Amino acid sequence: MADLLSVPPAPTENVAFFFDLDGTLAGIKMHPDHVAIPEPVRDALSRLSQAHDGAVALISGRSMAELDRLASPYRFPLAGVHGAERRDINGKTHIVALDEKTVQRVERQLNEALALLPGAELEAKGMAFALHYRQAPQHQAAIVALAQEIVTQFPELALQPGKCVVEIKPRGINKGAAIDAFMQEAPFRGKLPVFIGDDLTDEAGFAAVNRLGGLSIKVGVGDTQAMARLPDVAAVHQWLQNAAENQKQNALTNRRDGYESLSRSI
Repeated sequence: MADLLSVPPAPTENVAFFFDLDGTLAGIKMHPDHVAIPEPVRDALSRLSQAHDGAVALISGRSMAELDRLASPYRFPLAGVHGAERRDINGKTHIVALDEKTVQRVERQLNEALALLPGAELEAKGMAFALHYRQAPQHQAAIVALAQEIVTQFPELALQPGKCVVEIKPRGINKGAAIDAFMQEAPFRGKLPVFIGDDLTDEAGFAAVNRLGGLSIKVGVGDTQAMARLPDVAAVHQWLQNAAENQKQNALTNRRDGYESLSRSI
């Protein structure tokens, strides 16, 4: 399906935009701390947000604190940790928390197991855990088995595979549910949703956008539910710049048409 529209258009009117971060707005790095969103891309996001009454949100497996740091100096609506934490346009936060004893037990078990897998890294997010193996791909099978063992032991948790990472998160939390929540609120409500992502974690978001009649865009190769495809992060940046520029041109056209109408009435 995704190959049917390899160069998706950038809609200009009555649109709400949702962007994944790693692998979409920013290239994937060997270590998550090395990732950055280029300044022109952040500026384009801001222009797009201004043109659509703030209906631009970042949807990521990263925490909201990380997303704010990477998007600085701008502040957007956010869904972090795949939607386990979310901030709306008014700054109100919605957090899905785990029992503290569960968090402690899971983190202890994961630390003990990963100590036997050199190069693997645990990222504890409070209500979720990411098991990274980009620097130790030989441990993929062991890490997947470890994550499956944890979610079997703790039924309130679910497993989410990604690119060189396996995440353990609260059951029922995903990017599709986060997009659905945003779409019920201003300024997203009543708009056409557009979501761009690159990973397995984004498929639930694609499904939600498709169900709402929007435009879902997959970055890179691989099977997907998305309706369209962009080849890489550089293509996302160009698409975003085009979308922001289209808004500027539309604003100038509308302003000019308004002046012409005023002149004719005079």
